[in-house]
Amino acid sequence: MNTGSYIGICTMKPCSRILSSYRSSLFFGFSPTKFNGSSSTIKGLLSKLHNPKSTHSHKYHRCDSQIVGFIRLMNLNRRDFSVPDSNWACSRNFSTRFSVNLCNVRPRVASLIPNVASGIRNQSTSVDHHVNDTSFDKICIQSGLNAKPLVIERNETDQGKLEEAAEERSDGPYVHIDNLEDLNKSKVERELSEIEKEAWKLLRSAVVTYCGNPVGTVAANDPADKQPLNYDQVFFRDFVPSALAFLLNGEGEIVKNFLLHTLQLQSWEKTVDCYSPGQGLMAASFKVRTVPLDGSNEAFEEVLDPDFGESAIGRVAPVDSGLWWIILLRAYGKLTGDYALQERVDVQTGIRLILKLCLTDGFDMFPSLLVTDGSCMIDRRMGIHGHPLEIQALFYSALRCSREMLTINDATKSLVAAISNRLSALSFHMREYYWVDIKKINEIYRYKTEEYSMDAVNKFNIYPEQIPSWLVDWIPEEGGYFMGNLQPAHMDFRFFTLGNLWAIVSSLGTTRQNREILKLVETKWDDLISQMPLKICYPALEGEEWRIITGCDPKNTPWSYHNGGSWPTLLWQFTLACMKMGKPELAQKAVDVAEKRLSVDRWPEYYDTRNGKFIGKQSRLMQTWTIAGFLTSKMLLKNPEKASLLFWEEDFELLQNCVCMLNKTGRRKCSRFAARAQILV
Repeated sequence: MNTGSYIGICTMKPCSRILSSYRSSLFFGFSPTKFNGSSSTIKGLLSKLHNPKSTHSHKYHRCDSQIVGFIRLMNLNRRDFSVPDSNWACSRNFSTRFSVNLCNVRPRVASLIPNVASGIRNQSTSVDHHVNDTSFDKICIQSGLNAKPLVIERNETDQGKLEEAAEERSDGPYVHIDNLEDLNKSKVERELSEIEKEAWKLLRSAVVTYCGNPVGTVAANDPADKQPLNYDQVFFRDFVPSALAFLLNGEGEIVKNFLLHTLQLQSWEKTVDCYSPGQGLMAASFKVRTVPLDGSNEAFEEVLDPDFGESAIGRVAPVDSGLWWIILLRAYGKLTGDYALQERVDVQTGIRLILKLCLTDGFDMFPSLLVTDGSCMIDRRMGIHGHPLEIQALFYSALRCSREMLTINDATKSLVAAISNRLSALSFHMREYYWVDIKKINEIYRYKTEEYSMDAVNKFNIYPEQIPSWLVDWIPEEGGYFMGNLQPAHMDFRFFTLGNLWAIVSSLGTTRQNREILKLVETKWDDLISQMPLKICYPALEGEEWRIITGCDPKNTPWSYHNGGSWPTLLWQFTLACMKMGKPELAQKAVDVAEKRLSVDRWPEYYDTRNGKFIGKQSRLMQTWTIAGFLTSKMLLKNPEKASLLFWEEDFELLQNCVCMLNKTGRRKCSRFAARAQILV
């Protein structure tokens, strides 16, 4: 039998897994014995660890203290992550002989085994061990069925300081809910309105715990909903506004737990019909389940059960999950100052795996990401397959985040160079070809087709007849936006809100383009905001167009759900974009519109009709990212200095790099340099 010795040290107060073997020489100061699972043996083990009483729950996996230990004998048959005997994740194939829940064991495990803890800390958090890894392609990561709590450290001194600080802050007018001890002590000292207090209470009630520690928020938490479907899971994209609300409120633990536990899930095997996607794919969502331990009816444990798209409608992989994970990782560092998390070797490897998946060479001639329909927030068939704006804006943001966070060494130099080249090419591509204003529409209207030359104006062979009649009347004299999609012989002229807002936040657009987007929103306020901010896209698909593009989707009927529905969760992104462009009053106006209805309507997921007058016909109530989006917007407006940490300014260095180098190949000219004057405006 292959055995291995594992010891887990936790800082997030998760369940520490202490995995021992028969071959261990000394463990906690006593010689190992051959356990048979008897109660007397287990009691003897407990007495050697600590004298105080410990309580157990045989029906549920319950942790009554800040550190919970498990002693487990395992039959190990695994792949290592970087170093031997790594505890980064657990193997799919394991056999547990016995498991003891050690609750209320007060002494910290780290104080019992300082030498072993030090060794593991060096292996799991230092990038220096991997400086000599020269091949970006050779990234080995352990696969595992059940992602167990992570290996990070905390000492008694730090804990004491945290407890003292919490006591000192107990007098202020903070948000306070009694259901989660660690999330009870809010850090932001300010008076809250009644609707904000209600929102905080609902947000905290949506928190999901794993081994007693917060790891995310469920998508919706309506007690009256008898068929939650997958709304009782923690979705990556849904959790982002919740994470920002907690971070802006000074509560970083739940976000750190989320980032690290979801990183473990990245190592899982993902298979649909005997085919597996890339290793860097992040899950769309996960759920914490309580399962019997080795078929026992008396012992239970908590496991994370992820969905990588194999259970999703249409079986579509969530392309945006990994991008949101990287964006949230940067936000965590910016708002907490805890940059050590980004420097961990497992986190660095996770970033590299996501980027490897995104930067893989393919047949595409464009720097934009090619994806299928339903791979982002619009997760149903809506005609966005190809190169949708939302994915490109998030991709650009994730690349900029990664360039900031990656540790540069021999193993990452080529990757960092590839990121810079892709950023340069993508920014030009989007600014030059996706931008739509009245001048560009007139230019398209006069396009010649079937051009075959390096100097072609109509590079994508767009037929002028594609210009929809609604656009001619809708586009204002001042203002513009990035179109929804661009492919050969196809332009999707719909206005997609999330992509345009993130183009502003990430500086994917020029300063002029960013101003024009907000100017368009102001001019078309009645169409894009009206009685509830904000339209997910405009206009809705109707008639024959709806039947062909959506496949007669009964949920995406005109002006409902993804087909022109109004989504309050987009409010926080609109607020961030407005604050970047120096227009907080515009964001405040939208927040005021939403504040009049959200609480009264019980925080719906989305609204229907052209003006957003009705609650969505299939909208879930107590929708968490609606609640979190509202709270995040309010806090961003009150904390402009923190808001400035979440967006990017123009990187002029990117504009100076022409990656195509056509001017050195004998071809006549580089179209990028020809367009430089326009895109720098």
